[in-house]
Amino acid sequence: MANKRAEIEILWSDRKRFMGMPLSFTKYKLGKDRLFVETGFFSTHYEEIVLYRVLDISLSRNLWQKLFGMGTITVKSSDATMPLLEIKNVKASYDTKELLFAQVEAVKKERRLRVSEIIGDDDDVDGDGVPDALEE
Repeated sequence: MANKRAEIEILWSDRKRFMGMPLSFTKYKLGKDRLFVETGFFSTHYEEIVLYRVLDISLSRNLWQKLFGMGTITVKSSDATMPLLEIKNVKASYDTKELLFAQVEAVKKERRLRVSEIIGDDDDVDGDGVPDALEE
């Protein structure tokens, strides 16, 4: 039987780092259409976010992160199980954020998504394509 994980094309991967070194059991991977998070050693938890559900991406870098060439990327999504993901202490954080942004935009363009499809049509009672909470 073939390994299904081997079939997924990985565009980027890294680990959560401590003082610039990958000494944690938190792994991050970016595929063509999903962002994967794997945490734990004895008991492993797997989570993923479908890229078309990503609403916002931001980057923060404190003094220690700057000294060690790292940063934290925050991903906000409409995913029910993981609405906020912090990709903590990854190297080349600016380039990684830009790669993630480009891949999110490519997936949304490929699927021809509207904002209401990402947020949900339940939030748009009047049907104009803008969530009613944003119209106030």
